[in-house]
Amino acid sequence: MIGYTISKDKNLLQFDKIHKTIKTSYWGGYRTEKQTKTTIENTICFGVYNNNMEQVGFARVLTDQVVFAYIMDVIIFDGYQGKGLGKWLVAHILEDDSLKNVLTISLKTKDAHKLYEKYGFKSVGNSELWMAIDKAKLD
Repeated sequence: MIGYTISKDKNLLQFDKIHKTIKTSYWGGYRTEKQTKTTIENTICFGVYNNNMEQVGFARVLTDQVVFAYIMDVIIFDGYQGKGLGKWLVAHILEDDSLKNVLTISLKTKDAHKLYEKYGFKSVGNSELWMAIDKAKLD
């Protein structure tokens, strides 16, 4: 996307901005700074940056890079929403070398089902939150 870049370099992440946004989200209000730091340390992180290298988005993935991946904390910061950055970020994650061959990719969402359906995610069972792409072949 012109004017923006995505990086997995954790040194570029603007922790205070990420934590503040997660704290005000419907899914992460309980998280302490220590918990947010631990989640970042133990997952693959994707930061979205503008030309000035100001962070404008974030997502993270927990994965074994073969069987399962769990996409979490997909956020585009205020002032940057509605520009297609969230769609670009999700597409980028799904094409990343660490995920593109993973058999099952899951996530939870309360309000973005239509966004994820465009990328092949389907509701899991009767869950109102869980969605997945499942390419696993069961015999």
